[in-house]
Amino acid sequence: MRLIPEKNAILFKMRNPERVLTAIPTAKEFQHGGYNVIVPYNIEEAKLLSNLGVNTPSPIHHQYSWPGKFAPFTAQRETAAMLSMHSRAFVLNEVGTGKSMSILWAYDYLRTIGKADKLLVLAPLSTLERTWADEVFTHMPHLSFSVVYGTRKQRLKALAVDADIYIINHDGAKVLQDELVAHPRITHVAIDEVSHCARNQKTDKWKALNAVINKSVVPRACWGMTGTPTPNAPTDAWAQSKLITPAQAPRSFMKFREMTMRQYGPFNWVPKSDAMDTVKEIMSPAVRFTRDECMDLPDCMYESRVVQLTKDQEKAYKSMASRLVAEADAGQILAVNEAVKMAKLIQIACGVAYDTDGKEVLLNPKHRLEELISVIEQTNHKVIVYVPFVSTINMVSEYVASKGYSCEVIHGGVSKGRRDRIFGAFQKDDDPRILVAQPAAMSHGLTLVKANTIVWYGPVTSNETYEQANGRITRPGQKNKQFIVHLEGTPVETRIYKKLKAKQSLQGTLLDLVKNERLFA
Repeated sequence: MRLIPEKNAILFKMRNPERVLTAIPTAKEFQHGGYNVIVPYNIEEAKLLSNLGVNTPSPIHHQYSWPGKFAPFTAQRETAAMLSMHSRAFVLNEVGTGKSMSILWAYDYLRTIGKADKLLVLAPLSTLERTWADEVFTHMPHLSFSVVYGTRKQRLKALAVDADIYIINHDGAKVLQDELVAHPRITHVAIDEVSHCARNQKTDKWKALNAVINKSVVPRACWGMTGTPTPNAPTDAWAQSKLITPAQAPRSFMKFREMTMRQYGPFNWVPKSDAMDTVKEIMSPAVRFTRDECMDLPDCMYESRVVQLTKDQEKAYKSMASRLVAEADAGQILAVNEAVKMAKLIQIACGVAYDTDGKEVLLNPKHRLEELISVIEQTNHKVIVYVPFVSTINMVSEYVASKGYSCEVIHGGVSKGRRDRIFGAFQKDDDPRILVAQPAAMSHGLTLVKANTIVWYGPVTSNETYEQANGRITRPGQKNKQFIVHLEGTPVETRIYKKLKAKQSLQGTLLDLVKNERLFA
């Protein structure tokens, strides 16, 4: 095979040219230099050649300009190329490998050649704005987007916008099921974190997604994204395959369970030795890159995830914010106490409030805890969770442990001897998998490179503490790509994280937010 991109043609030397000439009407006989078949190098011909068993690269490699502020990494190019060749496929790349941009590039390429109209992105609520909307705004300014969220009336208004890309949360598929099914111009659907929303075909969420994807008024391409397709058992794959690649999935869950699991007793099922091979078959075509395989990725990647406050948190936050606005107007917020004042808002976002007697009141930060587990599920390595307040650490560690993860706690009240034992086990043993720690208690020079992921459950108000805490994994001896996740749910957290990452002074942050009326969520 010889590729001639400038001529949009591929030349072949074939013993049986009729195989290609019969299957591809645009192919022609061609005699030159031993080549006897010429095929136009377009996406449809490339697909037909691949179906014939001829390994043909996607034309996206040679016919697309890859817009954006940065050139794509190799994994992103290969992922987008695979997607451009398959209308139904899985992206199983590990978290932090740039899956969202791979989706956007694949869609944009197909759109430029007239093979796609509008894209529907179904994603976790935490990634609607900070990941998907930001990626389109920053890298695809020629594309329009609409974030479909809010009340049903607000969602309908957002869906009525003539946008190229509609971004909606998983639960939104059920809210607007009929409208999404009937939308005549949505040709492509991308489901982010499909393993979180589509592992059980009996749920209303799965049924709504299935209707949107497989019962729409127009045929739809669909790409499922997850770095952890089977977090609990091989059987997690069946419902996802039934949704994305239904032709690959066995007709029933029971049949698939028999294919992948062996029963010991009435309730005990154990994976068969070849279970993951079976999973691979039904979740195909697929692409998989780990962060460590992506040699051109930065050593450390950052991501922000926006998390909703619960009603109790929101009530406490607004009450505290109003009080701080009044104090600012009275000139009671000064440089010497500003960090303490900001910490009160962060405490509420993390799940702690204080009554009139100064006693702690634990608020249930359900959404933040769920998002934390979502991040943990997406990596196979150890994870450090930084919680800025001792009052919240035990709640977080208990929740993590309740989800089946081995977990240890580090804060100022833990003795040196116990800390040393925990740090040693974290570096040398399988357990603990998760370390929930107060950032200020993580000493200088400490090496914890068995972890490659840090989750900031809430921000600190010290640049030095932030840098030193991240330095526990971003140091010599680290063999893996690192990933640092910021959980945020309030304007003050967003501003603090931005300044911490840029190594800017945090002085004046609270007063600036008050002055510009941006303190309220």
